[in-house]
Amino acid sequence: MLPPRLIRRLVLAPLTFVIAVALALLFPLLAVLIWIFGLLRRPRPRRKRVLRLLFFALVWLFADTAAVFMCLGLWIASGFGGRLRTEPYQARHYAIMRWFLGRVYGAATRAFGLRVEIDEPELTGTELAARLARPVIVLSRHAGPGDSFLLVHHLLSLYGRRPRVVMKATLQLDPGLDVVANRVPNVFIQHAKTGGRLFVEQIERLASGLDNSGALVIFPEGGNWTPGRWERGIMRLEQLGRRDLAARAREMPNLLAPRSGGAFTAISACPSADVIFVAHAGLDRLVSVGDVWRKLPVDQTIRAKWWRVPVDEVPRDLDHEAQLRWLYDWWQRIDAWISANRPEDGEPLAAAGDR
Repeated sequence: MLPPRLIRRLVLAPLTFVIAVALALLFPLLAVLIWIFGLLRRPRPRRKRVLRLLFFALVWLFADTAAVFMCLGLWIASGFGGRLRTEPYQARHYAIMRWFLGRVYGAATRAFGLRVEIDEPELTGTELAARLARPVIVLSRHAGPGDSFLLVHHLLSLYGRRPRVVMKATLQLDPGLDVVANRVPNVFIQHAKTGGRLFVEQIERLASGLDNSGALVIFPEGGNWTPGRWERGIMRLEQLGRRDLAARAREMPNLLAPRSGGAFTAISACPSADVIFVAHAGLDRLVSVGDVWRKLPVDQTIRAKWWRVPVDEVPRDLDHEAQLRWLYDWWQRIDAWISANRPEDGEPLAAAGDR
């Protein structure tokens, strides 16, 4: 159960600041204790992992706190919230979001030696200008912590887009994200409470309001990959009588079966938008908190592949079945790319989950 907004503002935001200050003051002592403890009992890699995680947490907490204070300043300057929805203040909030994600991304690259490579066709100046003059709907796979942050960071920093994201309501437990993301157009989904019709209406509202610099980000899988979710997704299709789709989903061991409702609603609501499909590999084996501790990648390249479908090639005029085949065709293409580009042993997630 998510705490009410007032509680999050009055409790979680100050608590984050207190934890950040305490961690900063204790960091030298903790570093020495971890080093001594590592010499006595723990292997060297484990000691270094703890220090890396502490450094990353410290940067995140201070960036988060700074974002909250910047938002407080904007709230006061806007006439105590009276002009927050106007264009100048929307632009400033996107600038805060870009700054925050830039700090987090920089901390991840320094602490863990991560590198991100995006494979995307090179465009001439004319082609690039034409593409940046249209809104985009981004359909991305969702696996492992950080993939959505990396995606939004690149949309903001590299492409100058203003992303609107369909995300889980529990992300509002992070104070900085809670404040910023609730002041720009986004949708937080609570699956236990949100009915199907309301979900469609929220997606439709986000998509229909996209301007030429907008990007609507949807994760059709609905959550991170886990062995249980993969099996349940296939069983759900079988129970719906869609054994054809269940068979195709079983042939995609790296992905959950896509839920088409949000994607098709967005595509229909913004007829001028290109569609971008996003695959990534490198963070998908981090399923649980224990995985993050044991398998957090260090000195590793996170690979991503972006495919753009121009507006005139998106099958908006086809019937639902044809659109569904189109989505599954793309999902199978993404699955094949993941198997070929995973930086570890290339073993599909489903096979690893059986062990």
